[in-house]
Amino acid sequence: MAHPVRTTESVLAQGLGRRDATGAFPAGISTGVTYVRDREYALPEGKAYYRDQGGPNLEHVEAVLAAIEHGTQALLLSSGMAASTAVLQALPPGSRVVVPEVMYFGLTRWLREFGAALDVVEVPTGDLDAIRGALAAAPTALVWVETPANPTWVITDVAAVAELAHRAGALLAVDNTVPTPIHTNPLRLGANIVMHSCTKYLNGHDDVTAGALVTDGSAPELWDRILLQRQLVGQVLGPLDAYLLLRGMRTLAARMRVISASAQAVAEHFAEHPAVERVAYPGLPGDPGHAVAARQMTGGFSGMLSIFVRGDRHTALATASRTRLFLPATSLGGTASLIEHRFTFEGANSRSPENMLRLSVGLERVDDLIADLEDALKGSGA
Repeated sequence: MAHPVRTTESVLAQGLGRRDATGAFPAGISTGVTYVRDREYALPEGKAYYRDQGGPNLEHVEAVLAAIEHGTQALLLSSGMAASTAVLQALPPGSRVVVPEVMYFGLTRWLREFGAALDVVEVPTGDLDAIRGALAAAPTALVWVETPANPTWVITDVAAVAELAHRAGALLAVDNTVPTPIHTNPLRLGANIVMHSCTKYLNGHDDVTAGALVTDGSAPELWDRILLQRQLVGQVLGPLDAYLLLRGMRTLAARMRVISASAQAVAEHFAEHPAVERVAYPGLPGDPGHAVAARQMTGGFSGMLSIFVRGDRHTALATASRTRLFLPATSLGGTASLIEHRFTFEGANSRSPENMLRLSVGLERVDDLIADLEDALKGSGA
């Protein structure tokens, strides 16, 4: 079926217009895990087992993801961590990998605990000179970038890093979880692979754990190894989760418009608040990464920001404990707004400042969210 309209909003709303054999729209859930051979013992659809090749629901979401990220292929996995580590485990042993000093703590921890087969170099990826120096020091297989970077929302110039990486013979992978394809398309900026924790904004309803990778097709051997990794380790996403993920993705464009506008309003309100030391949000003109973010993000700056309260760890915890709309919980990207003292969650090895609170802005009325934080800051003594 031809799809002349390929805008992200239309692709998401209709899910590429796909329906099942009966013509039902949206297509239903196919739960079969094994495929029956014909009388010649051939596989009519080329599939033998769900873990190896997936099924209709999985393929449907992968097609939508490839379309909205402007990639050639997409791959669904069981979580964002499964997707991230699948890329790293597919690299040859001894491969040199340049990663951010500040990024999702779970991946940092995995690299420290299980990344011994790789030569991992941590650099401040918002500093192009630091990346240039790391690439010049030794042959590098992969540069991994997360922008905005969780939880301080440092911005990395994807196009500039892509140029540096490719000039050095390295691939570039970008974690696009926070911007989503609504605000950034890293493959169009020169990245080779995009990763999503689909648990977050893509699903958007806090009821699915999933991850995804999208490729520009420039590294087929690595992509084949990632596919083999998913097959042999069993990191494939189940059909029901794939169905729920696509259901959430249908409203992604509409959700992100509201979420980003609300986050911008919250950030602006508290940027000069007497109880707040500073607000980290790339949508603020005074943010160090604003100029780059404004260049590579369109239509908004997503829904994540961090507030540094005036005070110490106890002041921050007291503030988080007094919110009523902002729920004190981990994760991000859902309909409900969340607040988290990241230092407490990450533990002793955390690099998060002790007075920092990470906020995930949801779909509540923005005036209510601002009032909730105002009350919490007053009550905490900040």
